[in-house]
Amino acid sequence: MQSLASAKELAERNAFRIPGESAEYRRARTALLAEEIDLRRHIERVAEQRRMLPPGAEIEKDYVFEGENGPAHFADLFGDHDALVIYTYMFGPERARPCPMCTALVGALAANAADIRQRVALAVVARSPVERLYAFAKERGWKNLPLYSDTTEEFGRDFGSWTAEGDMPGYHVFTRRDGTIRHFWSGEMGGETADPGQDPRGAPDFTPLWNVLDTTPAGRDPHWYPKVDY
Repeated sequence: MQSLASAKELAERNAFRIPGESAEYRRARTALLAEEIDLRRHIERVAEQRRMLPPGAEIEKDYVFEGENGPAHFADLFGDHDALVIYTYMFGPERARPCPMCTALVGALAANAADIRQRVALAVVARSPVERLYAFAKERGWKNLPLYSDTTEEFGRDFGSWTAEGDMPGYHVFTRRDGTIRHFWSGEMGGETADPGQDPRGAPDFTPLWNVLDTTPAGRDPHWYPKVDY
């Protein structure tokens, strides 16, 4: 394995300075930079561990969704790719408007959908009729984002999104090799894994909103949430 310089050493190589900053600030900022480098390396280690997971469960059900162009079987969602990312969106027919937190994440997916789909297939699945999903996408200006209605609700129930207590968000990755579709990875950080005073969140967080707020003096307000309409 390649030997890496210590995070402290790399941080001390940094020549970036802000005009007028104090020596006290620079010492603290350099120490923080070393922590940020360690965090970057930890994120990469976790990603490597994720890639090394053993084969996941084979998907034997032929889930059928309703897409923009009619019925779509689970295998159809892959298109020409061998990996598929599905986000289950809290936007059931009983909701006047979709979940604001989900909308913040789906908006970020939409902004990068054309890029993401160069490498993997992408789908956003909800319980509302597909026409309603695309009407909201048009309202938000979302493009290149494949939306599907889980008309039988079977997929969402099987993968823990549509529950007796209500809809839950979900992020799932599947693979297709030699005609066999398998589950690869799902986000599993829920209420049981949350730390005190924090909302359940993944690591890294997929929503840029929270990553931006994490760089500000006030950070995240645990009592503030985004809205669909302002």
